[in-house]
Amino acid sequence: MSFRSSPSRQRRTARHQRFRLHPAQAVVVGFALTIAAGTALLVLPIAKAGPGGANFVEALFTATSAVCVTGLTVVDTAVFWSPFGQVVIMLLIQLGGLGIMIFASLIGLVIARKLSVRSRLNTVTEAKQIGFDDVRGLVRGIVKISLLIEAAVFLMLLLRFTLGYGYTFGEGVWFGLFHAVSSFNNAGFALYSDSLMGFVDDPFICLPLCAAIILGGLGFPVIMQLKKEFRKPLHWSMNTKIVLWGTGVLLVGGWAYITALEWNNPDTFGPLTPWGKILAGFFHSVQTRTAGFNSVDIGMMHDETWLGMDVLMFIGAGPAGTGGGIKVTTFAVLFFIMVTELRGEGAVNIFGKRLSRAVHRQAITVVLIAVGAVVAGAALLMVISGEPMDQSLFETVSAFATVGLSTGITNEISTFGQIVLIVLMFLGRLGPLTLGSAIALRERHILYELPKERPAIG
Repeated sequence: MSFRSSPSRQRRTARHQRFRLHPAQAVVVGFALTIAAGTALLVLPIAKAGPGGANFVEALFTATSAVCVTGLTVVDTAVFWSPFGQVVIMLLIQLGGLGIMIFASLIGLVIARKLSVRSRLNTVTEAKQIGFDDVRGLVRGIVKISLLIEAAVFLMLLLRFTLGYGYTFGEGVWFGLFHAVSSFNNAGFALYSDSLMGFVDDPFICLPLCAAIILGGLGFPVIMQLKKEFRKPLHWSMNTKIVLWGTGVLLVGGWAYITALEWNNPDTFGPLTPWGKILAGFFHSVQTRTAGFNSVDIGMMHDETWLGMDVLMFIGAGPAGTGGGIKVTTFAVLFFIMVTELRGEGAVNIFGKRLSRAVHRQAITVVLIAVGAVVAGAALLMVISGEPMDQSLFETVSAFATVGLSTGITNEISTFGQIVLIVLMFLGRLGPLTLGSAIALRERHILYELPKERPAIG
């Protein structure tokens, strides 16, 4: 005997499926709702240090920058926001760094001790995991790693602030906690008006922050594999090897580049000791991994330094972590495609493995969309606010790559220019492919192929 659903039940099912979000859409909506909630909290008079409250654009820009773990600001975080407002910013940074879907899954595990299939799909999509197994272990692992690293950095900063700078225990706890969360999540928010310029030659402040930034930028899949198989490099995935090698090369290359160009600059590294210059160079190379702290005035750096930092920021950190940019893996894939083409080989091989052809298209898509977004954003800033090209480009790359470094023009540009940066931060945090697939109404399965033809290239 067969049973047929009633018409009313079929209509309810159809409506439910119509409004069910694709996992990519759920990630986008989750971030958007979190930004909206953060904006609502920051608009409250209690969130502002002085009389009155923040205006809508100030609150929206700050909430977007915090959730997208960027660090660009249109107001001085240290003096504009009240302790309540600063706590809201710190919580938004933590939520944005962990990932909205991952946090929602954590709540589901705590309350219901289980995850629905939809929650698992959303979590896997945001964490960019290929496998669907043990999603609960994935969520627990990400949260545990985040809290352990933040706790370690917090303790080091607490000791330094209290023993080295005479902070009270309460001040040390607050400043240590805020900057530990901000650094691991690659956010770049600081509770000092000059960011970290007061600690430019202090390794006990700079190096713990750098360690947290680098670890957060590696990405959770890499950290979790290193945790399990640190002594078995032969078992490491292609993703892990690319991220580790790429991160090392870019950190050392950026360190040498920035230090060499700024060594004698009287407005940045010039007054420092040789050790201070080396530390400052390393610190700012790490910041281009998409963190956003600065220990010297970025606006006084040479134009050539800005250009090199643009490239480093645009590449960014590892996938599925707290960093931004087009990702080290995307850049590496394009590099190996180029090498393969120059050699005249057929397949792209990386670390003894053949690269899937689908990844070629994804990497090209991400880069082209990223270049288009950055160029369009820079052009709009130049037209709207009349800023020079080098500063406009630096600002838009910093926003799209969710870095947070600035030449000092963020609070000077017009409201429409700030909205442009908000859009770039949102797009950069979610990634072009995630946002694009979320916008698409459905996937198209074409059942035919057209004839091949080759246009002339080059």
